Amino acid sequence: MSQSDIKRLSLILLFMPFALWILLLIVLPHIGMGVLALREKVAPRVYEFGFGNFIEFLQEPIYWNTLLRTGSMSLLVTALALLAGFPIAYYIAKVAGWRTRGALFLLCLVPLWVSDLIRAFGWILLLRETGVVSSMLQTIGLLNAPVELLYNDVTVVIGLVYTVILFMIVPLVSTLDGMDDAMIEAGYNLGGNGWTVLRRIIIPYAMPGIVSGCIIVFMLTAGSYLTPILLGGKNSSWFTETIYEQFITRYNWESGAAFGFLLLAFTSFVVWLGLKLSRQTLAGTIARS
Repeated sequence: MSQSDIKRLSLILLFMPFALWILLLIVLPHIGMGVLALREKVAPRVYEFGFGNFIEFLQEPIYWNTLLRTGSMSLLVTALALLAGFPIAYYIAKVAGWRTRGALFLLCLVPLWVSDLIRAFGWILLLRETGVVSSMLQTIGLLNAPVELLYNDVTVVIGLVYTVILFMIVPLVSTLDGMDDAMIEAGYNLGGNGWTVLRRIIIPYAMPGIVSGCIIVFMLTAGSYLTPILLGGKNSSWFTETIYEQFITRYNWESGAAFGFLLLAFTSFVVWLGLKLSRQTLAGTIARS
């Protein structure tokens, strides 16, 4: 066996687990979902191919209103995660020392040590009518009676930001860490103030990390299920709950598959639009971040 054959075989063996993961867990399930989405039930156990499931979505306002609401809430969560995560990422990458940086990264990772379910129940213990926050407000005299802080959009947004903010911080730290400190010093030496340096130097340099983090956070938020359901209750109106109802409650797998593809198409369109508006490319964003 020649040296080139050995290298080719090594490359194949190296990428084989990744290729199998893509094929078995992404490609084949999506093909199956696509076949289901194009099946129309015309009689008991009788199906024909068509776009009836997608037409049903368009004809029912509650479905596309829920999808649009999910998209707008996901954009809000993404914006808040960026506003909260950017200062943290900048401090970790440019201000903190090596030991402090490791400690801060560890603190950011702590929430991921427990599942989404446990984190959501933690918020419930804090914000429910007999929870820690309500009891504390009564103790210090700000409230005269218990108050229910759960089951509203504000609670859902807070819970989602808490869940996804790490996925905003990591790409930002990775991008800002490669930025030469001399660029910032030059900005100040040329007469720029803090806001000018941030707007003209730091943000443009960090744009690939910003876009990468926003893509990850937006996709994770739009596809979230547990946090909106547990913290929002009946008022959550999240599109993933609609998909769950089609699959599990109504046993309508065809509509559930179609709704899943519509969610994927909608979020992909938002990501494409964001890349166009930011004048970034997906390949360049991933390479830089």
